[in-house]
Amino acid sequence: MNIGIVGGGIAGLTTAIALQKLGLAPTIFDAAPKFEPVGAGLALAANAIKGFQKLGIAEDVMAKGHALDGFHIFDQHGVLINRTDSRAMSAKHGLDNFVIHRANLHQVLLSHIPSENLKPNKKAVNATTTNQGVTLQFQDGTQETFDHVLVADGLNSALRQHLLPASVPRYAGYTCWRGIIDNPGFAAKYASETWGKLGRVGWTPLADNKIYWFACLNAPEKSKELAAWQPKDLENHFKAYHHPIPALFAHTQPAQLLWHDIHDLAPINSYAFGNIVLLGDAAHATTPNMGQGACQAVEDAVVFADELGKDFDFNAAGKRFEKRRLARTHWITNQSRTLGKVAQSSNSLLIPVRNFALRHLPTFVNERQLEKVYSVDF
Repeated sequence: MNIGIVGGGIAGLTTAIALQKLGLAPTIFDAAPKFEPVGAGLALAANAIKGFQKLGIAEDVMAKGHALDGFHIFDQHGVLINRTDSRAMSAKHGLDNFVIHRANLHQVLLSHIPSENLKPNKKAVNATTTNQGVTLQFQDGTQETFDHVLVADGLNSALRQHLLPASVPRYAGYTCWRGIIDNPGFAAKYASETWGKLGRVGWTPLADNKIYWFACLNAPEKSKELAAWQPKDLENHFKAYHHPIPALFAHTQPAQLLWHDIHDLAPINSYAFGNIVLLGDAAHATTPNMGQGACQAVEDAVVFADELGKDFDFNAAGKRFEKRRLARTHWITNQSRTLGKVAQSSNSLLIPVRNFALRHLPTFVNERQLEKVYSVDF
């Protein structure tokens, strides 16, 4: 069975490893000149760690990341709004609130894939199904034919656009800056977010004495003014927020700053199209508010390989995969978008009500939500 994978991100690489466990040797194509990630920190919740355990690489992943005690939400003055204790959830579901630099995760994944199966500088622009299989056309004018193709080239997937022309990224209403810096001495064992009228800021310690931070502002899409912002602009904008938020930006160099608008994908009703299957963000891109983007990509890889391994009938496995994944990924996408709207509220009347409600939210409500996220069907 000759399988091509379009996209060398977390979904594509993890799926390749899962297929290798079945004795297959998929070829992975990526548009970038090298298989190098662009990004900052990311969360791997218990469901993702369980997925890596199924693939036998969890220990390698965990060695490169950092486990935290919990997740806290503060108001702009530093008053606690809500807290999740990861230790209790970890005891029940396995490792929770684990963070890792995206580059480190990619290094681990790449270490489990033969280099000859990696094809960089190959942007797939179309896929044509014939009697011989699926022919991939690349931007450089070349093409290759496979029995089957897995599409994992992200939110802006050109191949998904051909299959589903109406499925285009939708703007979430806010833009985001991110950075990874050396820890200047801030002590924390947990991840946190601060919600205020001026926007939302989150930060978390990483391995190797690093800090990952992000800042989200409600804004028009593709704002040229905000695209030009530097760390000093963020420091000034959030100067009234509690310590160490202004200091995070003060310790960030312009070269360490990443900026992009936040988009997701409105839920689609099909992931399987005969001998083409969509995976990861190409199928169900979500906003980052639940920290589940990478986690759902890992789930996809494990579940698809599980279905394929039953009978090695790719088309049937694709349909079974779709049946197992549609409802769950739709729920994650919708919940994450709703959470983003709540967190990004700038209404002076609604913010105190929101904070009061979260501050008095019963513990079991938080735990019930996490139960649904972590209870994955492998």
